[in-house]
Formats: sequence, C-alpha cells, structure tokens
Amino acid sequence: MDTSTQSPTRAAELLDAVGPAFSRLRRSAALNVEKKVPRKDLTRTLVLNIVQEGPGRDGQEITVGVVGERLAVDPSVASRMVSDCISCGYLVRAASQHDGRRTILQLTDEGEKMLAGFRKHQRSAYERITRDWPDEERLEFARLLIKYTDSLAALQPSTEPE
Repeated sequence: MDTSTQSPTRAAELLDAVGPAFSRLRRSAALNVEKKVPRKDLTRTLVLNIVQEGPGRDGQEITVGVVGERLAVDPSVASRMVSDCISCGYLVRAASQHDGRRTILQLTDEGEKMLAGFRKHQRSAYERITRDWPDEERLEFARLLIKYTDSLAALQPSTEPE
C-alpha cells in the first residue's frame, strides 16, 4: 500500500495500528492453523533457531548465555530450555574453539530435522492464512516482513556475552 496517497490521518491510524497488530500476532496461535504444535516444541524451536542462526558478530559462539540474551530470559530459564533441547537430542554441548573453558551449543542431525519440519509447518500456516491474498501481496508481505526483522536485528545493541 502506498501511504503517500493516504491522507495524513489515515496514514497515522495505520501506523498506530502496527503495535497492537504485532501484539495480536504474538498472542495468536497462527502457527497452529492446521495442526497444533505442542507448546514445548514451540519453545524448543526458539532455542534451536538461535543456535542455527549462529554468531551475531565475528568470533562469537552460541552459549547458554547467548541464548538467554537473545530470548531476553534469565540465565536459569535459558539453562533449563537448553537442557531440555539436549535431553531431546536436538543439541549437544561442545568445547569452544576459542576458549576451552567455555561450552558452546551445536545442533544435532535430529535438531536439524526438527527445525526443517517446523519450517515446513510455518510455510503451510503462512500459505493457509494468506490463501485468499493475491500472489503479489503474499510475496510482498513476506519480503517486507523479512526486511522488517532484518532491520530490527541491525538495531539491536551488541550486549551478548563474549
């Protein structure tokens, strides 16, 4: 939508509605559109995605502390989340290549499979939610959502542990 052709009032109303829309999106069960995903698996994918995304800056390794920082949770919560993923066989602990005293996290083949299945589920949900949209709008929204999250990531201060 071209906001330059919108009245200033309408443009302001649209922009003011973005925050509440994000809140509804976060609260919604959008990923459970076709088939319910267990809450534990949703939580596990948060951790696995962070490990798969890898370092946020050169030389940084993914540790329990980094998981906690990226999820904005207490270290004890991050530790329990990581331990759960390890006990399910999705992650393993390994020695850091930079500091042998530090333990880093790595995805297992099972973790990779779990994420691949979840990505397939996410795409299916997106396609179902937007099934009545014109293809151009569906693809443009996907492009803009990715651009938005990339811009958001670029604005985040580098507060992750060394």
